[in-house]
Amino acid sequence: MALIVQKYGGSSVADAESIKRVAKRIVDARRAGHDVVVAVSAMGDTTDELLDLAGQVAPIPAPRELDMLLSSGERISMALLAMAIHSMGFEARSFTGSQAGMITDATHGAARIVDVTPVRLREALDEGAIVIVAGFQGFNRDTRDITTLGRGGSDTTAVALAAALNADVCEIYSDVDGIFTADPRVVPNARKLDVVSAEEMLELAANGAKVLYIRAVEYARRHGVLINARSTFSSSAGTFVLGEGMSLPEGVEGEGMEEPIVAGVATDLSQAKITVIGVPDVPGKAAEIFKIVAKSGANVDMIVQNVSAANTGRTDISFTLPKSDAAQALKALAADQQDVGFASLVHDDQIGKLSVVGAGMRTHSGVSATLFEALSISGINIEMISTSEIRISVVVRGDDLAAAARLVHTAYGLDGDVEAVVHAGTGR
Repeated sequence: MALIVQKYGGSSVADAESIKRVAKRIVDARRAGHDVVVAVSAMGDTTDELLDLAGQVAPIPAPRELDMLLSSGERISMALLAMAIHSMGFEARSFTGSQAGMITDATHGAARIVDVTPVRLREALDEGAIVIVAGFQGFNRDTRDITTLGRGGSDTTAVALAAALNADVCEIYSDVDGIFTADPRVVPNARKLDVVSAEEMLELAANGAKVLYIRAVEYARRHGVLINARSTFSSSAGTFVLGEGMSLPEGVEGEGMEEPIVAGVATDLSQAKITVIGVPDVPGKAAEIFKIVAKSGANVDMIVQNVSAANTGRTDISFTLPKSDAAQALKALAADQQDVGFASLVHDDQIGKLSVVGAGMRTHSGVSATLFEALSISGINIEMISTSEIRISVVVRGDDLAAAARLVHTAYGLDGDVEAVVHAGTGR
């Protein structure tokens, strides 16, 4: 007998038939003798629909009330899933995030988990019940308000429950069969990985891979939670995400953990580029610029500074950030233009970021040469370059990103023999 935490995304519980399919999978795990705790997302596009509705009644919805609204989506799906399990003859109890003991800070819309006290969940498990928890939400003790965890919140809920309950595995279910060497929607012949290191998964998630969210992966690595990314729509064994010192469960076969040179290729179309033109090339100006950007709340990713022009003593600084942060950053920079002394600003939201990730980069030469050669042969221009110990990222035109991903994927020998299957089409 094992304690299993399962998480089902919106596409997995999109309608009544999908909920019954998920209920059967949960019941099958219970019949096999396992204790089961489930974190569930809102049905289909419910969260987006609720956001649209909020925008129709208030241009800028009050954050507290928005959290109250958005958290209702998961409560609907948790109750329906518990009902479906009951109809199959098994005891199931549903709990909101606060009832489950998900304690967070007071930040509405992007709360962080500070403690998990799953007393009621443990009681329900001890009494033989299947436990269903509303993902994406928690409770702040000081304000006594409901909070939501932001993007990927249900993944984080599941991993936090697995850590608090000392679960044997945390199974993250979506509409793809596991973690692939690239997004199957972008690279159709992407190959499923049996095993990926938590370090590589963090880089992939941070650079556009959507099958797992970075906060959940980081939480799992920090607390020693074994993640198994699987599909709701197939019986595939999925992909195991192994942290340092972890091993595959007994009886599970997979590739050895010898580090691959390149584990995968990630793509991201959600970023924009801002170029600050004509910056005086003197100490402290970059600090001034990025202090302004930080105060605007923008999260900067890549940064490139050009060589100073000898005749003017000025330079250009380009950086990337989420498209949603660009307007505020531009407004803040424009307001302080005279104090900083730069000439102008250029905003470009038609870029794409391509990242190559692999732990084997530490010990193998020629990885960057392969990337640049593949893009050069195809005539795709590189606008920015950024590296870490196990990652190389480049910025290209957004229109070129899909073609670039397929070319680079092939150049590194990552192509599979068959076309990958995306069962529901969203990746979640």
